[in-house]
Amino acid sequence: MKPNLQFDFIVDRTKNTLTIKREFAANRQLVWDCHTKRELLDQWFSPKTFTTKTKTMDFQEGGYWHYVMISPEGQEFGSRLDYQTIRPIDGYTAIDGFCDETGALTMELPKSKWDVTFTDIAEHTLVQTIVTHESRKDLETIIEMGMEEGMASTLERLDELLMTLTRGEN
Repeated sequence: MKPNLQFDFIVDRTKNTLTIKREFAANRQLVWDCHTKRELLDQWFSPKTFTTKTKTMDFQEGGYWHYVMISPEGQEFGSRLDYQTIRPIDGYTAIDGFCDETGALTMELPKSKWDVTFTDIAEHTLVQTIVTHESRKDLETIIEMGMEEGMASTLERLDELLMTLTRGEN
């Protein structure tokens, strides 16, 4: 049986931010690993029906993760997450943007700053992601692209992976 886990998606149009709070039924180290290791990210970091493929990953301050989300029809959508700060199992900050096949950021679509924190709550982990956009227009563009639905679906996939991984620990 799936536990009732917190999911909040809060839009603040005065600060141009999205705050995503999601609880996971797993320990913080495992949830951190799923966010920071390419072999685990490739198993969950895309909405259902899509797949993820890492092109390059260098998880360190100044490094980046270049990946593509692949639609069921085979269309690839490139993204790049440039890591600014890393506090192991506590959090990280990064700049997120869309990119071409070489990893070069595209200027046509918005970039954002991600501040991701991991907190213990009883036997679960709460991940809070604050996504800050440069302008209200950028924020509205991302919302219109389906960010809330996409994140909800993506985080459900992480739930499924965590259930599989925690069963393997027992």
